[in-house]
Amino acid sequence: MPLHIVCPHCHATNRVPDDRLGASPNCGACHQPLFTAQPVELTEIFFNKHIANNDISVLVDFWAPWCGPCRMMAPAFVQAAAALEPAVRLAKVNTEEQQGLAARYHIRSIPTLVLFKEGREIARQSGAMSERDIVRWAQTNRQ
Repeated sequence: MPLHIVCPHCHATNRVPDDRLGASPNCGACHQPLFTAQPVELTEIFFNKHIANNDISVLVDFWAPWCGPCRMMAPAFVQAAAALEPAVRLAKVNTEEQQGLAARYHIRSIPTLVLFKEGREIARQSGAMSERDIVRWAQTNRQ
């Protein structure tokens, strides 16, 4: 059964057979890799598309550049992207630049990780975590 995967480069929605997720599929529109082992920086314009149109879970790190724990966790989040893809897409939202998203999701402290599946929030965790803890938490909560 094909899964819908949103391209991290051009944001086109692609249909990918579930048995080909691990075969490094490329976007049909821009021909870039659909999985890069890197978190996708999301703005308010593309946030809903990634959350609602991806058939895989999306783990979002709400962060800010002035936040020490956020900067400390950033390398672990990148490492977690490599460990969790293609089962989970990792994304980052800069709460200073995307204040509307931070308000919509009631982000009160950062870093805050929010896991989405089929357009809805299924889990939330505040505070910096190691790569191992991020991976374990995402795998436990992704259903």
